[in-house]
Amino acid sequence: MKIKDKINYISRATLLAVGLLVLSAAPGWAQVKKINPETGSKQPAPAPKGLAKVEAAPEKEDDFYKLISLPVPEDIILEVGGMATLPDGSLAICTRRGEVWIVTNPNISGNERPVFKRFAYGLHEPLGLAYKDGDIYVTQRSELTRLRDTDGDGQADSYDKIYAWPLSGNYHEYSYGPTFLPNGNMLVTLNVGWSNSLGHGVSLVPWRGWALEITPDGQMIPFAAGMRSPAGYGFNAAGDFFYTENQGDWVGSGRITHVEKGDFVGNAESLRWTGLPGSPIKLKPEGVPNTGEPLYDVAKRVPELKAPAVWLPHGILGISTSGLLTDNTNGKFGPFQNQLFVGDQGQSKIMRVDLEKVKGAYQGVVFPFRDGFSSGILRQVWGNDGSMFVGMTSRGWSSTGKELFSLQRLVWTGKTAFEMKTVRAMPDGFEIEFTHPVDKASAANPASYKITGFNYKYHATYGSPVINNAACLIRGIVVSEDGLKARLSVDALRLGYIHEITAEGVRAANGRPLLHNVGYYTLNNLPDGEKLTLTTSMAGHDHAAMLAAARKPAPVKTSAPAKAKPAAAGATTRTAAKRITAQPASWNGQADYTINIGTKPGLKFEPGQFQVKAGSKVKVVFVNDDDMLHNFVVVLPGTAIPVGEQAMKLGLEGQQKNYIPNTNKVLYHTVLLQPNTTETIYFTAPDKPGEYTYVCTVPGHFYVMQGTMKVVR
Repeated sequence: MKIKDKINYISRATLLAVGLLVLSAAPGWAQVKKINPETGSKQPAPAPKGLAKVEAAPEKEDDFYKLISLPVPEDIILEVGGMATLPDGSLAICTRRGEVWIVTNPNISGNERPVFKRFAYGLHEPLGLAYKDGDIYVTQRSELTRLRDTDGDGQADSYDKIYAWPLSGNYHEYSYGPTFLPNGNMLVTLNVGWSNSLGHGVSLVPWRGWALEITPDGQMIPFAAGMRSPAGYGFNAAGDFFYTENQGDWVGSGRITHVEKGDFVGNAESLRWTGLPGSPIKLKPEGVPNTGEPLYDVAKRVPELKAPAVWLPHGILGISTSGLLTDNTNGKFGPFQNQLFVGDQGQSKIMRVDLEKVKGAYQGVVFPFRDGFSSGILRQVWGNDGSMFVGMTSRGWSSTGKELFSLQRLVWTGKTAFEMKTVRAMPDGFEIEFTHPVDKASAANPASYKITGFNYKYHATYGSPVINNAACLIRGIVVSEDGLKARLSVDALRLGYIHEITAEGVRAANGRPLLHNVGYYTLNNLPDGEKLTLTTSMAGHDHAAMLAAARKPAPVKTSAPAKAKPAAAGATTRTAAKRITAQPASWNGQADYTINIGTKPGLKFEPGQFQVKAGSKVKVVFVNDDDMLHNFVVVLPGTAIPVGEQAMKLGLEGQQKNYIPNTNKVLYHTVLLQPNTTETIYFTAPDKPGEYTYVCTVPGHFYVMQGTMKVVR
């Protein structure tokens, strides 16, 4: 090659390399736009011939909200029960071990570390803490207590009882609060107890299951009844009081309810005390219908019963709803001013809630927000800089976060994710507001969305499967000029129902998908106002047929009775071979092994392991003697977590399907059992020796609730 040709060759190669470098520096070809002449929307420009399109990396929650773990001294067991931010930016934290700690420099500025100083000790499992006028108030199991440092040495030397309530000694009698009302009084909320023999909650002493208003001088005013496990509490931006509830008896799924004096919020056990002096409620337990209808429908006939403002679908948006915190940071935490952030103890994550008041009643939408916390979330408070401090504990309750306890700080990076900022009810559907302008073509396409209405049973039984689920037809969509809103005209909406709204096909103007593409709107009322005028019908669809299909509820599977009665030898089994509840005739009435499996506190099986011979006949009697739902599932070695994750993906069908995914990794299983119930299954042990895991596949449980079936020759 001649020298001149070499120079030209090098120049062409250099130019090509520079061109590729420039192209690769752009955040994917999706960032290079052209105008689509038909729709007027920006569409990705085609990649130059011969070059592959560069896909932008998917965005993550961590890109927008960073988690920072605060170092806790090794000699402090910081099982957080309550938190408050002090005027100087320090944190006051009470622990389930009965201590109160003051944490200075929690923001970890510079090279300094947080400093922990014990302020008080000897308390009885305080699960709430508040600060006012230089004093710290804590709610112990049986008492609201004021802690005061009278000599200024940084330690409480005065422990003053404000008000005490009785205890029966039941382990489930947790107490929460206080919350200060505008009038200077305080609210505390009290758990009902739990009876393993009865299999449901019990209010064994006065005011269990109530919210109590307490004056600074120790006077008690009964406020509201019907609470089961009211772990979260607080005020929205309008100053109205809300509490969070956990799935259980009379509670089909986690929920958030607006509470006013005289309300009954659902759990009938607390109504045993409505005859006591001062009760603002006269309803008796026998006055609560136990029919399995949706709570909203029962509330039409029982005036005292308050329907929830927002439902959180069980297993999808948590399993143990906890702390509630309103965003009053004026933008320091992102674009969600006045929305609520709700924690979950079991799944170690936080959801985002936006409320609206329609015809005098609250309702609203809940979205996923931030996952991956290191323990079970119980409390959140704002730091003085607008970051969120999150206090956690998992002892006895277990969580997807592996730590026994933790204190973490959640910080906004300054970047705003492409999200559904909120959903509002419209007279004929919903309006979705986004955090960034949308690509109008995708946002106007009905195929980009899916809406499903569903509900839960209101009954004394623990929890509920999803019921009456049915698709809702989207008749038309109007996207706002600025691209920030999409109004959907929707058929087959039902009052009192939760509506799952997915927007998987919607893209931002820059081509990005939504960080979270689903929200759940609880529709208690439809607002008045103008409906959309649809100029064209949905082209290419039989509207009448689609509407009829949308209005037809999907069939609901019902679980077999929890207490399975053995059938006669040789009887046919109820389901496929993975769940055999009648002893096979070929066994001649004899199993090689009979294994009795129970539960222990902290999401554990008892025993945690057993051994059988390969190919042997095994009878397992699973007794759910816990206070929550469990199943017993034997899986292939090393597959417990993947099977559990598949169970989580069952979504709204999870509880209907007993959280059993359709996979060959599942070998044998029971149904999902109510507390204090049992089922017996029969199976032939695998021929291949090994350590097979048995696991509870309920979302959140499967991470820790495991045992080992050792198969030997």
